[in-house]
Amino acid sequence: MSRIHKNERIGAIIHILTEHPKKIFTLNYFGELFGCAKSTLSEDLDAVRGIFERFELGKIETIAGAAGGVFYHPSVAPKEIENFSNYLCEQINKKDRIIPGGYIYTNDLLYNPEITYKIAKIMAMPFHDEAVDYVVTIETKGIPVAFMVAQVLKKPMIVVRKSARLTEGTAIHMNYITGSTKRIQTMSLTKRSVEKGSKVLFIDDFMKAGGTAKGIEDLMKEFESEVIGTGVVMATAEPKEKLIHNYHTLLVLENVDEEAGIIHIRPSCI
Repeated sequence: MSRIHKNERIGAIIHILTEHPKKIFTLNYFGELFGCAKSTLSEDLDAVRGIFERFELGKIETIAGAAGGVFYHPSVAPKEIENFSNYLCEQINKKDRIIPGGYIYTNDLLYNPEITYKIAKIMAMPFHDEAVDYVVTIETKGIPVAFMVAQVLKKPMIVVRKSARLTEGTAIHMNYITGSTKRIQTMSLTKRSVEKGSKVLFIDDFMKAGGTAKGIEDLMKEFESEVIGTGVVMATAEPKEKLIHNYHTLLVLENVDEEAGIIHIRPSCI
């Protein structure tokens, strides 16, 4: 292989680290990849770290010791969060998104990989330093965001079903009461999904009173596991008192006036 120049090494390092957030790469790995000394790599990593700090692209973290290395810690600058939240509000605050019954159509946003990945990077930020074993969601609209959050945090994703599937084996079924309509719903999760004593992060697209999130907390207790946090894309302003308290949201829905064709949604400080 011909000699690899400094700018080529830096470009490759940035690509590798950002494509694999939270994954630790040793200096030996990069040394073998580029055929250069650790001292040279240290200089390259200092340059990469400077680039990320200057443009607020996240952090390049270093772990000392024989088993150490370097990894990319994704984060989003406050101004970028503000701009992106305002963009989402502009996209959602349109009367043609109102569905009969006062619901809001958001599938085009939640199933857009570029938008969903940006949402996930922001939603994952409060949980980077938490001991998360799994990212959990409930079918169906929360799946794209939860999958991206799992990618950012480098954790496996689990989907709680609304009904059992024979192909998934023995499952635990649980009834829960929705916080808004007080209807009884069912959720189901195969017994082999979660290891005993796990810490899980619940991710969903929407929260009104928190009944589903509370149901997930109760379901995890059946697995002798714990929900350490909840993240939702959108939560309603009312009721103010949810059935859970430890949650983060990107957007706050104040109200939907179906008759007037008005949606009032605003950013939240996640």
